[in-house]
Amino acid sequence: MQEKIKKLKKIKILFVENEHELVDIFCDTFTKIQANYLTALNGKEALELIKQNDDIDLVVTDINMPIMNGIELIEKAKKIRKNLHFVIISAHTELQYREDANRLGVKSYLLKPFDFIKFINLIVDLDLK
Repeated sequence: MQEKIKKLKKIKILFVENEHELVDIFCDTFTKIQANYLTALNGKEALELIKQNDDIDLVVTDINMPIMNGIELIEKAKKIRKNLHFVIISAHTELQYREDANRLGVKSYLLKPFDFIKFINLIVDLDLK
């Protein structure tokens, strides 16, 4: 796991989630391992952070959020940075969400609640840097 954490520290992650409890868990965990991350509570906030931070390697986003949902975020962000990587986390299992994600080139989709170890494994296996 130490090797995976070392690898994780080399990437910058934007975590987009409107559930404050999940944001707190993410922040606590990623702060403890000294990872480089930003957070946003909705797609609109996330899009602004993407515009302001060209060093973001990965966006981890929920789908159902206020103001701008995760699918809209991915569509708009890919117009700004076409090579940006995405992971979707969602409690929703509707086929339409997966089809939308696939259409946008997003293959990584985790269902909530998710195991944090699996989450970290998924991120480091993306081979971003």
